[in-house]
Amino acid sequence: MARQGQRQSGATGTASRRKRRGRSTDSDGLIPVLAKAVREVEAAVERGNVRPSIRTKFQVVALLVREERTRVNADIASGDAYRDEQLRRLDGIATILAKSAARDTTLLVLLAEDAVMAPAAVTLKREMQVAAGEEPTVEEPPAPEPTDTPVTSVRRVVPQSVVQRQLANPFLAPDFSAAPPPKVRARRLAGWELITPLLKSFEFAAASASKALPDPGFVRLSPGLELMRHQGQLVAAAAAGERTFLLADEPGLGKTAQALLAAHAADAYPLLVVVPNVVKTNWAREAAIWTPQRKATVIHGDGDSIDGFADIVIVNYEVLDRHVGWLGDLGFRGMVVDEAHFIKNKKSQRSRNVLQLSERLRTRTVRPLLMALTGTPLINDIEDFTAIWQFLGWIDEKGPGAVLMEALEETDLTPADPGFYAAARACVINQGIVRRRKVDVAADIPARRIADLPVELDGAVGHSIRKAERELADRLVERYENALATRKSGTVVDGIDHDLVRQVAAWERSDKDPAKTGENVFSLLNRIGNAKAGLAADYAAQLAHNVGKVVFFARHIEVMDVAERLFTERGIRFASIRGDQTARKRQANIDAFVNDPEVSIVVCSLLTAGVGINLQVASNVVLAELSWTNAEQTQAIDRVHRIGQEEPVTAWRIIAAQTIDTRIADLIDAKAGLAARALDGSDEEVGSSADFQLEALAALLTNALSK
Repeated sequence: MARQGQRQSGATGTASRRKRRGRSTDSDGLIPVLAKAVREVEAAVERGNVRPSIRTKFQVVALLVREERTRVNADIASGDAYRDEQLRRLDGIATILAKSAARDTTLLVLLAEDAVMAPAAVTLKREMQVAAGEEPTVEEPPAPEPTDTPVTSVRRVVPQSVVQRQLANPFLAPDFSAAPPPKVRARRLAGWELITPLLKSFEFAAASASKALPDPGFVRLSPGLELMRHQGQLVAAAAAGERTFLLADEPGLGKTAQALLAAHAADAYPLLVVVPNVVKTNWAREAAIWTPQRKATVIHGDGDSIDGFADIVIVNYEVLDRHVGWLGDLGFRGMVVDEAHFIKNKKSQRSRNVLQLSERLRTRTVRPLLMALTGTPLINDIEDFTAIWQFLGWIDEKGPGAVLMEALEETDLTPADPGFYAAARACVINQGIVRRRKVDVAADIPARRIADLPVELDGAVGHSIRKAERELADRLVERYENALATRKSGTVVDGIDHDLVRQVAAWERSDKDPAKTGENVFSLLNRIGNAKAGLAADYAAQLAHNVGKVVFFARHIEVMDVAERLFTERGIRFASIRGDQTARKRQANIDAFVNDPEVSIVVCSLLTAGVGINLQVASNVVLAELSWTNAEQTQAIDRVHRIGQEEPVTAWRIIAAQTIDTRIADLIDAKAGLAARALDGSDEEVGSSADFQLEALAALLTNALSK
């Protein structure tokens, strides 16, 4: 869809294609049509009822917002006031889209470079343009919808080379050479709900979360390759018969190599590897390095170019929908899910696809190799574990699987017993949780630090942002005081009622009042990011001049655009990693930054380049915008802080002083305790599991009430 947007984004072409009936007012034109549609999307996401039609509507609204923004910017015949008003309204729609995508991250795939507009989307786009009084842009007529379209409304394909493989070897499947584990009849634990206690065992029982592994044996590698001890241990465990792993090593400790060599040790071929789009080309490269005797193939789009006879099939989450049918029937004996925290939302389509495939493997192959790879398995909640555990077969929708249940029964404890949580945690860890920290296994990796650089937002922009934040705080205070005044329970709290503060923050976050014209936390952070962009880019340019290569991360495209313009003006060569690039273009840009000494800076999208790529040629990272999670920030920094790094790593966080930016930074730092306690045995307190948006609003209100 991104390419579609680029083809239609030319201001002249857009203006010439559209014939309008006159200047839009607040009640006519395209924007009211988009506003109505985006509210329908938001309401569906709130209810957790994201049907295919809602996904289509999300995609079309996003595309039309982009086109309309281009048209408005190019409309020189209208006055500045008119353009500013239209852009403000479009920003409001874009904010709701971003908020919806943050709640259901599967919507983001509709904006990826390989996302296509289905016939239903093309039709809806035309209908919305007609409803707005426009002449629709010229498109190819949509193909008729097939009558047997699956509920996901995604076209399923079977590449021709896969058909040839199936015909050539029709016996490539079920392997029942080993007896399946016997079903366990619950005894002491009969009648207990166990999923919640198992999760809580990681929240309250502080101990290191890593299974004991055997000493590494000899692993035959290609000349010039060497495994570190912690990597060899996991490969040895796979060779010894272990078949499920939650490999949660900190980012930068070589999880890709471990997974490929574990599959080789277990002879788990054919092997299915599910990865984010940004790293699928890199996985093919790594396979050629670590297991060169095994052919790897990458699925792009409909898979027309794949080798159906390959040993390793690599597919990205975004196109998994259309291939899930034949992938489930090919006879895979192993499956790796990279960046497994992507499946934490079990309601998302990507999670359902992954869980469906893993269940299919377990029914066709006894004890297949199943590996979930993620350096950040916990984003906000302990519940983030559940989808990963289910993928690995440790639990199902109702309770523990047979092997885990047997281990729990052997403890002779129930959730009512004091020692249950520590014992239950140990049982889960022994299923295959492997967590190693850099400080423990790779002492030669230099230290890293996060340095905050407060910047003052001066002039009209800074004044406007601070005013908008005050108005947001005042609105929160008004809601809080009204709630106190109308409270019927009679409850009296001395000082600030923090429960009510959180309730008011939740109301504000979910407010769907179309008459509200004030800032919300999403649009406010977007404005702050844009205001910091030039300052962050200037600092990155200074770093590049003084210390060498620099990695520049931003969340919004506008911030990346500002940075790249500044680098161009100063004659600084840079590479760019964005979500709207093809895999080949993205890899070429990564290679340019890594290999070309003249390319000083790589400008990265936080969402696109924050996982799976190696940028250790640099040792300085500039975070122009803050993340919504500590995990996202950590992933970005660890593109540089990883095995092979020879210099101390510094991440420079650009923080807008005297704004909500400072509170977000504090929340990120506080949230780091969740993974520390659950996985590393830290005694650090676990922060609240509520999301950052809620926390940020609650902090803003609390601060305002304290004055």
